[in-house]
Amino acid sequence: MAIIAGVNIPDNLRVVIGLTSIYGIGRKRAFEIAANLGIEANRRMRDLSDEDLASIRTSIDRAGIAIEGDLRRENQMNVRRLVDIQSYRGQRHRRGLPVRGQRTKTNARTKRGRRQTVAGKRRAPSH
Repeated sequence: MAIIAGVNIPDNLRVVIGLTSIYGIGRKRAFEIAANLGIEANRRMRDLSDEDLASIRTSIDRAGIAIEGDLRRENQMNVRRLVDIQSYRGQRHRRGLPVRGQRTKTNARTKRGRRQTVAGKRRAPSH
């Protein structure tokens, strides 16, 4: 297991895919990091030397990329700010509903939870 930024990355993963397991690093940024350091994207994490891992760590630090705990804290503070100023988006966050204008009449089951049966809603008897 390679440890970068406090994250255990499995040895059998390709370098680019392994870097994406760090919160805040996506595919594009992982490719950029590998290309800047001259590391082949198809190499496995187990094939990297300790110097390669150290250079990955330093390049992430030097780039000033917010990752892991810092990025999570920043996102949490942004949401908290929206809730505190009572903006529309903050209200949606507080209620646990979609924030970006999606419809909720028929979809949004992930946010709204399972369907609940409405009591007293019966059809007229058919003769």
